[in-house]
Amino acid sequence: MKKILLISSMVGAEVCAALVARQVGLPVELVTSRRSGLAALRREEYAVVVVEESMADIDPQGTDMLWQHAGLAVPVQVNFAISGGARVVREVKAAIMRREQEEVLATRAVTQQMESELKSTVTGLLLHGELALSEPRVSPQLTAKLQQMVALAGTLQQRLRPQA
Repeated sequence: MKKILLISSMVGAEVCAALVARQVGLPVELVTSRRSGLAALRREEYAVVVVEESMADIDPQGTDMLWQHAGLAVPVQVNFAISGGARVVREVKAAIMRREQEEVLATRAVTQQMESELKSTVTGLLLHGELALSEPRVSPQLTAKLQQMVALAGTLQQRLRPQA
């Protein structure tokens, strides 16, 4: 299950975490230090990691470590002192939408790459099968097997063609 990690030592961060959980519909884990944030990131995956801006400003190297350990989580930096809960919710929702769009695009790219490689392999099977069938000294038993292989590869090639 996707979760949100909120890293803030601000007074009232619990209220903000509860609001985000309620409005976004995902559980929110609240930690109060960079160290406990790193420990949480080592323990499990998150959809979004929200860091209090003042913590990030005080320890930029520590914040960089958080981002390095965030994995696929979308990093969000928010100034809780000037941002209300509604703005934090909007930022988290926007981050989740960006992550979902990136996942869709990545899946589409991988699918297209695999489809291309599969088409190339099937074309190679067809070509080599037909070349083997054209050999003059192919036994009848091998001819039957090669014909079956060519037919199967042809069927697979038709299934891989785009549907109109």
